[in-house]
Amino acid sequence: MGRRYDKLVRDEIPKLIRASGGTCTVRVLDDREYRQALYAKLTEETEEYLQEPSAEELCDILEVVYALGALEGLSPQQLEEQRVCIQQQRGGFDDRWYLVETDP
Repeated sequence: MGRRYDKLVRDEIPKLIRASGGTCTVRVLDDREYRQALYAKLTEETEEYLQEPSAEELCDILEVVYALGALEGLSPQQLEEQRVCIQQQRGGFDDRWYLVETDP
């Protein structure tokens, strides 16, 4: 009996499994399923990064963010442009400010 995954995988994974002599069953997700699978994948990759921080895990998170951006009609370049715009308006996190409280 094989191992069950029931999760979104990168495009080349089925080919790599077959090339190594394995077999796998895959299906193409519809738009709703794809969005839900990306949400789950973002959680999975973020948890993996938090458990073992690495450049590879950050790249996995970024890949999911790019896929979510594509669902919104945004290219990686457009996401970056928007990120820079927001950074110019509100800043980044370089100063490490931790907001404790405010008065109304």
